[in-house]
Amino acid sequence: MIKRKISPFVHDFITHDKRALLVTGARQVGKTFLIRKIGKECFEYVVEVNFLEQPDAVGIFQETQSARDILLRLSAFVNKPLVPGKTLIFFDEVQECKEIVTAIKFLVDEGSYKYVMSGSLLGVELKDLRSVPVGYMDEIEMYPLDLVEFFAAIGIGDDVVTHLREAYEQQRPVDTFIHQRMLEAIRLYLIMGGMPAAVQKYLDTNNLRKVYEEQRGIIRTYKRDITRYDPERKLQIEEIYDLIPSELNAKNKRFILKELNEKARFNRYEDSFVWLKDAGVAIPTYNLEEPKLPLLLNKQRNLFKLFLNDVGLLAAMYGGNIQARLLSKDSNINFGGIYENLVAQELYAHGFAVEHALYYFNSKKQGELDFVVEHDNNVVPIEVKSGKDYARHNALSNIMGNEEYQIASAAVFCQDNVHTQGRITYYPIYMIAFMEQAQPADTIYHFNLAGLGDK
Repeated sequence: MIKRKISPFVHDFITHDKRALLVTGARQVGKTFLIRKIGKECFEYVVEVNFLEQPDAVGIFQETQSARDILLRLSAFVNKPLVPGKTLIFFDEVQECKEIVTAIKFLVDEGSYKYVMSGSLLGVELKDLRSVPVGYMDEIEMYPLDLVEFFAAIGIGDDVVTHLREAYEQQRPVDTFIHQRMLEAIRLYLIMGGMPAAVQKYLDTNNLRKVYEEQRGIIRTYKRDITRYDPERKLQIEEIYDLIPSELNAKNKRFILKELNEKARFNRYEDSFVWLKDAGVAIPTYNLEEPKLPLLLNKQRNLFKLFLNDVGLLAAMYGGNIQARLLSKDSNINFGGIYENLVAQELYAHGFAVEHALYYFNSKKQGELDFVVEHDNNVVPIEVKSGKDYARHNALSNIMGNEEYQIASAAVFCQDNVHTQGRITYYPIYMIAFMEQAQPADTIYHFNLAGLGDK
């Protein structure tokens, strides 16, 4: 059984919170499976309505005047009694039912049942739902399995993960045997990625060909979604999606519009890039004018890279014999884009995306940094090195030497064990699993009313 990090949150929410919960994320990341599993654990009865598979269900919410009307129609539709206090009602694929926006407020106010909704991030369909007033709904986003979830799924023990986390936090080397085995685990993740169906296929069969077939099926699903949800721009969006692997394999990995059309202009294609981001299938990474805080104000929206939401899908799109080559550590293949996609995926899932985007820095004079993040209120440059020559990083040295930027530390994720040289710490690539954005602390402030109050 694959364990997900958000399970405790979902469990606690649906058992203790009066509001509805919306679980979002790209297709195939495990939303429906998770909600069904927790629902069965916590409630005697689970009623499920899938608006994609049961389009007639949209009629439940049309021209209704009250929660009582909705619940009466719902009970008739599912042909099951709804037992107050013991029933979880699960609305799946809610992007197909815009009427749910108004209905969920009535239903939460009525209070007899708990509600969980799930929706795929497909363009603009969920934007209205997110406008539900505070007090009626909370939202959480799911991603493909990150590295820690993947390690647990393939059987790496909690004690080993604890050892690795402590080594990361204390910046000390990992046991040599464990280090080598973890590098093997990373190569497996590069092939398999974090889509639950692909991981489960491996756990069931250990057959990487079957994993590849599962991944290709997910890619076909994504392309069908493009056609279905944005037919006017479908060819444009699909062409961009298909170009991501080749762009990441190019020297600078930046998305070049002339690969689409010699006369292409960014403003013509911008909506298509945004669609892929909003659908959760691509991770945009924008260039910064300068590596300074706040990063958002230094963003250059027309200079960017696009990564896939799952590194396993990227490997599957490369096709060929890449699985065997990754496992054999073939030095003739350019692994740079694949390793960077892994890091982008982890950073995105761990809270480093500012306004749903990551950042890098590229300057003709100083060179290029793979990623730049804000961590503990500091700018932290990140370099990703897949080969043996990981200590060569002219751009990083230039930026670290620029006093104007006042950068205190940097991280290089590579194949070597943990060690520090000056202000640069070298981490094995698997330790990106432990780089997480801290939750903001409570800020308590008491305004001094002395001399301002009533006498």
